[in-house]
Amino acid sequence: MIDKLTTRAIQLLKALIETPSFSSEEDKTAQHIEQWFSHQNIAFKRTKNNIWATNKYFDDSKPTLLLNSHHDTVKPNSGYTKDPFKAIVEDGKLYGLGSNDAGGCLVSLLAAFGYFYNKKNLNYNLVIVASAEEESSGNNGLNSMLSVIPKVDVAIVGEPTLMNLAVAEKGLVVFDAVVKGTPSHAAHPNDDNAIYNTISVLEWFKNYTFDKSSEALGDVKLTVTQINAGQQHNAVPADVKLVVDVRVNDKYTNQEIVAILQKEAPCDHIIPRSTKLNSSSIPIDHPLVIAGIEIGRSTYGSPTLSDQAVLSCPSLKLGPGDSTRSHSADEFIHINEIEEGIKIYIKLLEKVL
Repeated sequence: MIDKLTTRAIQLLKALIETPSFSSEEDKTAQHIEQWFSHQNIAFKRTKNNIWATNKYFDDSKPTLLLNSHHDTVKPNSGYTKDPFKAIVEDGKLYGLGSNDAGGCLVSLLAAFGYFYNKKNLNYNLVIVASAEEESSGNNGLNSMLSVIPKVDVAIVGEPTLMNLAVAEKGLVVFDAVVKGTPSHAAHPNDDNAIYNTISVLEWFKNYTFDKSSEALGDVKLTVTQINAGQQHNAVPADVKLVVDVRVNDKYTNQEIVAILQKEAPCDHIIPRSTKLNSSSIPIDHPLVIAGIEIGRSTYGSPTLSDQAVLSCPSLKLGPGDSTRSHSADEFIHINEIEEGIKIYIKLLEKVL
């Protein structure tokens, strides 16, 4: 059964690669996933471009475990030497956009769900969501499904982790900041040049540290990523606009980060774009984590963002592939990573289900 599920998972991944599915444009890949469910004789539902299902013997009296990964992709970058929309197998590698992030994880989770779908007397219910709009943190992705699917008690989010256990994940707050000055003609003296005023502000951001460090996630990471000012060579601008990227550990809420920076940062304005992308974690003594350690998987804290950010329940990030390949040119996943991923998902779930 596992061999058949693995073969079908790889076939599905090839179809997903060859079907463009940028965020908010996933309708065609959603159809491929619908077909997979139909061929497996699994009842499913579709909400916009999110495809979801529960195990056959769902029992409202039991806790529910969510399996989730996404089928949208970023757009291919200019560094590709292979066709990003062609599933190419070379030397055991399956190339193509979305192969690693997160197609390999999605099809492996689907295979594991298919393995347990018909089983009776499970300790947990299973619900799987093949979600949209993860890459854009859009409004019609997993976040929109939490009021649609059964209440979730714990989750496995499929992202490339080399099948190791990401027991915590940093959250994200992006800020728009403004440093003001006095606009003037460049030929005249000006002791309040907004661009020069920005030098000390940038130094402040470069050197600022948050007090609380996390055992799993380390320090909060603050980075100025964009700067914009001026429209012509002979005019001193009225202000300089900055974008500040803050990766939040599990010792702070996003609202606490906002309060600290709005009090401390030497800007005229600093406003968060959103506070919905929270840090996430799962207790190290949770049965899922214990089961993963027992089968030889290591634990770590992840600096990269996923749909864990929209979940309020304990969640574990786990999947085949390597996150360093995500969004890279000539993205790929090893075929044997998918085969191993399916087996490890099943072995892990067998210990808790």
